[in-house]
Amino acid sequence: MNTRESESPDRLDLAPEATFPAAEKKGFWKKLKRGLLMTHTEIIERMEAALDGRAVLDENALEYLEESLIASDLGVETALELVDKVRSSSRREDVKDLERMRQLLADEIATMLLDAASDGAGSMLKAPAVTLVVGVNGSGKTTSIAKLTRWLQSRDQRVLLAAGDTFRAAAIEQLALWGERLGVDVIRQKAGGDPAAVVYDALHAGRARGVDQVLVDTAGRLHNKQHLMAELAKVRRVIDREAAESLKRTLLVVDATTGQNALAQAREFTKVSAVDGVLLTKLDGTAKGGMAVAIARDLKLPVWFLGVGETPDDLVEFRPREFATALLG
Repeated sequence: MNTRESESPDRLDLAPEATFPAAEKKGFWKKLKRGLLMTHTEIIERMEAALDGRAVLDENALEYLEESLIASDLGVETALELVDKVRSSSRREDVKDLERMRQLLADEIATMLLDAASDGAGSMLKAPAVTLVVGVNGSGKTTSIAKLTRWLQSRDQRVLLAAGDTFRAAAIEQLALWGERLGVDVIRQKAGGDPAAVVYDALHAGRARGVDQVLVDTAGRLHNKQHLMAELAKVRRVIDREAAESLKRTLLVVDATTGQNALAQAREFTKVSAVDGVLLTKLDGTAKGGMAVAIARDLKLPVWFLGVGETPDDLVEFRPREFATALLG
């Protein structure tokens, strides 16, 4: 075992919730809007085209709107449901302008997201806790762990990392490098080692050092579900036995750039492992931010965090009302 190893159905009030300091709120909005810029732009441009030259929101316009939402990866069923709700509202109100259509959509999206909401990112601050971070290889899992570490550190949480993805030597080295950069200890073994043994060492090290949060990287070999299921089950048994007093949670990392494939991967992971929350990555490089809505609506999984850039600070808490506003406002 190595300690400290280096690696590299009234209208919803959609106004931002003033529950955090002004400076933090400003930074939150800047990052959120930047992350959703491509999705926001594509949806708005398509909505403008849907209403172009029309005096009313007719069926042709609604069909175009439906196509726009599907293209932004809200998912077919989600898009159909949203358009049906907008259709009903527009008939009651005789909606004719883009601004009101945007507001109707934002209301409905926020409602969908709130239906799947849990305690959200705030639950990550409950300690002591052990968090299994799962997701397919390439989803940005290890970088997301670094972002979570920085987020927790900024809230006075002491963090320890466990390099439980022993299948890939590169994953171990990457996590160790992030640990060095962030000033946190990383527990690891050589590639090919037993992930449960790494977690065992990490839990004992965490208890000895009085840390608040143990974040565990895991393998992402979803193509071999039986092996992954057995591996995660063994890790959980160790956690249950060695950290009985700690909170346990599983955070699923999903790459937004992969679109509907990301939804399929998330669905498969829920068959392998119970999932408490989702971290949606790489939003800044895609017009597929609607994936957050599809995950909430189709899988009933709460999104807790959004990755909106490449640095450790580019992580924002997921807030349903603010997300809907940034997406369509």
